[in-house]
Amino acid sequence: MTSIKFNGKDYSVSKGITILAASFETQKLAQEPMQIRIPTLYYLKGIQDVDESGVCVVEVNGELVNASTTRVKEGMDILTKSEKVVAARKEALAKILAQHNKACLYCMRSTSCELQDLLHEYEFTEEPTLPMKDIEELDLSSRVLVRDNNKCIKCKRCINVCAKMQAVSAIAATGEGLDTVIAPASPKGLAAASCVNCGQCVAVCPVGALTEKDQTEEVKAALADPEKYVVVQVAPAVRAALGEDFEFPIGVDVEGRIADALKQLGFDKVFDTKFGADLTIMEEANELIDRMKNEGVLPLITSCCPGWIKYAEHFYPDMLDHISSCKSPHQMQGAVVKSYFAEKCGIPKEKIVTVSVMPCTAKKFEHLRNDENGAGVPDVDIVITTNELAKMIREAEIQFEAMNPKTLFDDPLGEGSGAGVIFGATGGVMEAALRTAVETLTGKSMDNLDFTDVRGMNGIKEASYDVNGTTLKVAACSGLANANALLTRIKNGEADYQFVEIMACPGGCVNGGGQPHQNGFTRALVNVPGLRAEALYDNDKNSKNRRSHDNHSVKKLYEEFLTEPGSAKAHELLHTTYVIR
Repeated sequence: MTSIKFNGKDYSVSKGITILAASFETQKLAQEPMQIRIPTLYYLKGIQDVDESGVCVVEVNGELVNASTTRVKEGMDILTKSEKVVAARKEALAKILAQHNKACLYCMRSTSCELQDLLHEYEFTEEPTLPMKDIEELDLSSRVLVRDNNKCIKCKRCINVCAKMQAVSAIAATGEGLDTVIAPASPKGLAAASCVNCGQCVAVCPVGALTEKDQTEEVKAALADPEKYVVVQVAPAVRAALGEDFEFPIGVDVEGRIADALKQLGFDKVFDTKFGADLTIMEEANELIDRMKNEGVLPLITSCCPGWIKYAEHFYPDMLDHISSCKSPHQMQGAVVKSYFAEKCGIPKEKIVTVSVMPCTAKKFEHLRNDENGAGVPDVDIVITTNELAKMIREAEIQFEAMNPKTLFDDPLGEGSGAGVIFGATGGVMEAALRTAVETLTGKSMDNLDFTDVRGMNGIKEASYDVNGTTLKVAACSGLANANALLTRIKNGEADYQFVEIMACPGGCVNGGGQPHQNGFTRALVNVPGLRAEALYDNDKNSKNRRSHDNHSVKKLYEEFLTEPGSAKAHELLHTTYVIR
């Protein structure tokens, strides 16, 4: 440990760390006399470790130093709020603000903007607007994302997350400092780059330079149309994060409140995508067993994540036959709504509008893909993110915290198992599938349904199970850079698996690009995706049914409509195809 002073008080911190890291340590130790907070704007743990914004400065022995690059030394006396420090931070913010489009009222990230928070803290008011001659056109080429360079503060978080975590490099930078130009790798815009729509750039952007395309007005128009029957479904990961937009602590499950709020918004039916997740397991487990028994292409790789699918189409076209033909859960559920549900209720499928609330920006691309229209009409018509749902709730003046936490989703497509809920965490699809596949292969009910080897936030997790004398080797992976490493091992014959789960977003859907934004300070102190995942595992643990194949509504769907997993009807509605890009 090293003894230092922060603002005249003594602290003991880990040897050799930066001053910024030392300030984080004071936040974690309750016995410290004061908890020191040094502002950051560019810094993001594991993504951008150096903060060159100019706000991450402190005073040491009369000199200003960068807290993210200067390491602690024995006896160092550090001032974090001296007049010199405050003046330097204000000067840095003023330079950034001079190039920033200050249309905060109309920005999707207003109130969850890291720059806005600092401007409030340092009392910036009535700053001049950016001249019209300096305003660049928005990049609207993507079906999914909006890129607004007028709000970019040159932090390079997006570049680093796209290159380091996702191995895509769809965004690049030229120049230095505030003269840096950040733009897609293709001059034709983001859509022409190899972007996989995962939205991790949106998740890490400290301002509103990168956002999802807002489709809330389309939802409102459908709800206002008396000719339309509007059905909404909610993905598992949404319940573990939406509360954050309404000041609930990170990792609080707000499942019932979501169902209540959606009913207040006026949807005709409010369904839970965990039904679609259970249906996906029935089809995917059947596909795995069939490939294992009949010498099919192995490993079978999951298909629930559209960011991963597009990545494979770009970078691993020779492995597309390894990917399950199953649609993702919300697409399956949409297809069932437009066929089975429509027939049972006597509603013309053309009059039904299906809306999916997803933690994921890539779902906005997925529902527009070819072969996602099992009933002859689009399975899903509109996709909104967790953030967009929060916006709709606020605009409708619904008091989310007053919603009934015990409200249930509607039948028949609202029933789901605990296995369906854990789809939202990395390893969850694998675990849910193993529960069904193992019990199907052995014909026995397992006492312990927890496959803990594939849980956790580690990038790649491996496990091996003995199933009736057959060794089943599996791997679960999140983050596309990790997927790249894993697939390279498989192609080189260095790894032998029968079943592989891949999620594009690090940590899985709980960390999707459409989830509520958490700033760099919070991410440095808290495992945000880990806490959200914990909420899903608690939900599973407390569920009456924890097996997809025991879902009564799914069983009834097969008995009345699909006959059995893998049937011709099931393939027509629930399976899809891929393309080489």
